[in-house]
Amino acid sequence: QVQLVESGGGLVQAGGSLTLSCVARGSTVSRSTVSRKVMAWYRRAPGKERELVASIVSSGSTVYADSVKGRFTISRDNAKNTVSLQMNSLKPEDTAVYYCAVQISTSVSYWGRGTQVTVSS
Repeated sequence: QVQLVESGGGLVQAGGSLTLSCVARGSTVSRSTVSRKVMAWYRRAPGKERELVASIVSSGSTVYADSVKGRFTISRDNAKNTVSLQMNSLKPEDTAVYYCAVQISTSVSYWGRGTQVTVSS
């Protein structure tokens, strides 16, 4: 199976920046052609539904949630099977657990454990 490992979460003051990283690993990564799949960052705050933060296809095209557009940047390195999320001008409402995900097919997706991002006011 594909394993996703996130890193880079932490505590930051409002207006600050953080960069999240995620690496896909495992013996099935190549077989699953992760480099050609959609990768994304989701987040879930306590008491709220999980929401898509940003997604990126293998060619580099991106989609962002309106709430983060202009502040966050998603990128990927297909050679290293990694996806990153550069977060600038962080706000308290950005506080959440952030999850990395990759969609292998319409029926198979993999998720990381999540990394906590806390933005203080």
